[in-house]
Amino acid sequence: MNPFAWDHNAYYQRLLLREVPEGAARVLDVGCGAGSLATRLARHANHVDAIDSSAEMIKAARRQTPANVRCELADVMEHPLPEAEYDAVLSLTVLHHLPLEQALERLSRTVRPGGILAAVASPRTDLPRDLPVELLAVTSQQAFGLAFTTLRRLTSREWYRFEDTHDQMPKCFGPTLSTAQVRSVAAKVLPGSQVRRLVYWRYLLRWRRPQL
Repeated sequence: MNPFAWDHNAYYQRLLLREVPEGAARVLDVGCGAGSLATRLARHANHVDAIDSSAEMIKAARRQTPANVRCELADVMEHPLPEAEYDAVLSLTVLHHLPLEQALERLSRTVRPGGILAAVASPRTDLPRDLPVELLAVTSQQAFGLAFTTLRRLTSREWYRFEDTHDQMPKCFGPTLSTAQVRSVAAKVLPGSQVRRLVYWRYLLRWRRPQL
């Protein structure tokens, strides 16, 4: 692995954490992996439901998450989910592995009125539309990687280091939808939703369920 490589997923966790409403009672982490986001969410919500379809990842998540996180082995497209219960439903690098329209319909039903659905996922590169952001990502990630490597040596912080379970995470085919296509689907399923391209090969989808 490139010694200056760094974990883009870890980098974008903070973006999702900012979406959690203050005083949140219950939050859902969709595709929790080894539980790093769920662990951080536990400091922002009274209770976190963390689900993943990989038995190995759930085992790892149960080892590190605190007592107010419930880790469950489940397929989010089949597992029974509560209606209108969650203050926030968050997903990190999972949405592009699911049938988007069906996933958004299903997840949106679990959000309480006034609650948030937010997902960071990978888009299919759409050239030439994405050329400026692709060039920015390619030219800046090495510099960031060097900075993060240096900071790890000088401090006790992880600075977006890959988790030990990174290579054990299930691998899937790449994304099939561009950011523009995701935006189109989201507008159809979730009126008022916002989709914006992020620099490091991700997009952010955000939707607030209207108040009754």
